[in-house]
Amino acid sequence: MSTISRPAPATSAGATVHQEQLVRSPLARRVLAVARLVIGFTFLWAFLDKTFGLGFMTPTERAWINGGTPAQGFIGGIEGPFAGFFQVFANPFGDVLFMAGLLGIGVALMAGAGLRIAAVSGTLLMLFMYLAELPAALGGTNPVVDSHWHEALLLVIAAVTLSGDTWGVGKRWARIIGHRTWLR
Repeated sequence: MSTISRPAPATSAGATVHQEQLVRSPLARRVLAVARLVIGFTFLWAFLDKTFGLGFMTPTERAWINGGTPAQGFIGGIEGPFAGFFQVFANPFGDVLFMAGLLGIGVALMAGAGLRIAAVSGTLLMLFMYLAELPAALGGTNPVVDSHWHEALLLVIAAVTLSGDTWGVGKRWARIIGHRTWLR
C-alpha cells in the first residue's frame, strides 16, 4: 500500500504562504472566496442595519444615528449565567466597540485583507453572543451548535485558507505587510 505525500506549506518565520499552496483547486478557491464574501456581508449588513435602522432587524427609530444603543439593547435583555459579565459593556463605549467590530470584520472580509485579525475578533464576538444567549442557545433545534459556531468557523476558514487572495486584495496586502504575517 503506497501513500501520496505532499510537501507541507512553508510556515517558518518570514516565509510567505500563498493560497495556492493551501488549496490548489481554482474552483475550491472561488468557493472559499464566495464564503468569505457572504460572511463579510453578514457582518457589514448588521453594521448598516443597526446604524441606519433599515427596518430588517433594527427599526428606524432605534437606529444608532437616531440615538439607538445597538449593544445596550441586546445586553439589557441578557438573563443567562453571564448576564453580570456583559453588563460591563452596557454603555456607549460598548456600543462603539460592538459597531466598530461589525464594521471592521465586515470590511476586512469583503476586501480580503486582515483576515486573521477579523477571524480572531469575529470569533470572540460570536463566542460572547453565544454565551449571552445561554441557556436559550441550548434550547434550539440543536442543543450544542448554533449559527454563532457556523459564523465563527467561516471566519477561521477564510483566514487560514487565505481566501482574500481570490477576488480580494489579499495578495497585494501580503506585499504591503511583508513579514508581519499576523496582519495577513
